[in-house]
Amino acid sequence: MNVTVLRINHRPTRDKRITTHVALTARAFGASTILVDQRDEELEDTIRDTVYRFGGDFRIESGVDPHRVMREFSGVKVHLTMYGIPVDQAVGRIREAAGGDRGVLVVVGGASKVPREYYEASDFNVAVTNQP
Repeated sequence: MNVTVLRINHRPTRDKRITTHVALTARAFGASTILVDQRDEELEDTIRDTVYRFGGDFRIESGVDPHRVMREFSGVKVHLTMYGIPVDQAVGRIREAAGGDRGVLVVVGGASKVPREYYEASDFNVAVTNQP
């Protein structure tokens, strides 16, 4: 299953560490790509250097239009939020919905409030915990 992570509300001057952690966690869990809404060349360099040094096919692209990504992604869209269904209840349903080659887009918000449209455009709103 191909997994892409969409990081929204990234603030390049404030969120470098957390977005780096999101990218490296995505890579460690087998995602193929992370897309970041705000352009951040330093973040891209950091992730590309990690992939170069440790191997793998993981890629990063920043400065993407998250609305376009949501609109054009044809697979299953999963928004991670503390207001969603528990992950243990969602995993099987997500795998079933993704089927063979549909792929999964995992949406990860930032420090600011995630706009309602992401909740509505997602196939699943999933809570890993109920903590912020």
